Amino acid sequence: MNVLSQLKEQIAATLPNLDLVIGWERGFDPLHHTPLFMRRPEDVERLVIDALCVHNLAVYLPGLKNKKVGVAVKGCDSRAVNQLAREGLIKRENVVVFGFPCDGAADLTKVRRQLGDISGVQSAALEGDLLRVVVDGKERETPLKDVLADKCLRCRYPNALTHDHFAGEPREARVQTDDYKDVVDFEALPLEARFAHWQQEMQRCIRCYACRNACPMCVCRDHCVAQSRDPHWVTQEDETREKWMFQIIHAMHLAGRCVECGECQRACPVDIPILALKRKLNKEIRELFDFEAGVDPQAVPPLLSFQVEEKNINERGW
Repeated sequence: MNVLSQLKEQIAATLPNLDLVIGWERGFDPLHHTPLFMRRPEDVERLVIDALCVHNLAVYLPGLKNKKVGVAVKGCDSRAVNQLAREGLIKRENVVVFGFPCDGAADLTKVRRQLGDISGVQSAALEGDLLRVVVDGKERETPLKDVLADKCLRCRYPNALTHDHFAGEPREARVQTDDYKDVVDFEALPLEARFAHWQQEMQRCIRCYACRNACPMCVCRDHCVAQSRDPHWVTQEDETREKWMFQIIHAMHLAGRCVECGECQRACPVDIPILALKRKLNKEIRELFDFEAGVDPQAVPPLLSFQVEEKNINERGW
């Protein structure tokens, strides 16, 4: 039995005891899958599992914490479930987690770069290590490894870290460590070059807040600092410095909480590489506190705890 069939079987057996189960189904075209909310047995038949299942479905859980909910998760998604539960933002006993092994998620920005205009896509199929699409009657193909999201190329957790049901066999991780080479290389650039890079990137920002809305750890959207008017923290002026300010605030609010699912960057309609900001802070958190969000469900996030002395922080300069 393949992973999809096994997952459908597990969900169908558990669904009568739940209010709903969240998974994925085909979206408006063959390259876009969309969240699927399964409430009836016939809904389960629409479930799909492949490299186009990009959404982190844990984002819906805080809004459903008074319901008994099931959710399908990849490795990075499961980290979000762990982190939400550890922060008390969901009740773990009210969530049934359906885990499965992940071979990576496609980055449609990379797909467009490899295959050109895909707006007229008629079909898409993952065949072995190839992604094949038919666009306007013409077949195009690309190796799947060339269009995987960057986060997947350095992923150490391809299997759900927490689960009540698991479909398929666990996968071996592509890498065993994350040396944050992308962050280190960028930090090696002169300050002026780094500032110019982000200034150029932020000029494209349209302040749509898709990055915030897609983030499973951004749970205060009803009173977000970006849109609060009492108090009025951030202006809506369309200037690069204000766009930059919002992204810095967003990154700081995720320090020690970001699970690097990459949803902020995937959701950005103008392809700003904002995951780099979160990775920078994750690097600092790991070096200072030896902590990774969502990996250990029992670990206390460092910014939710207090110690008089931190061994890696020399406050007094002694």
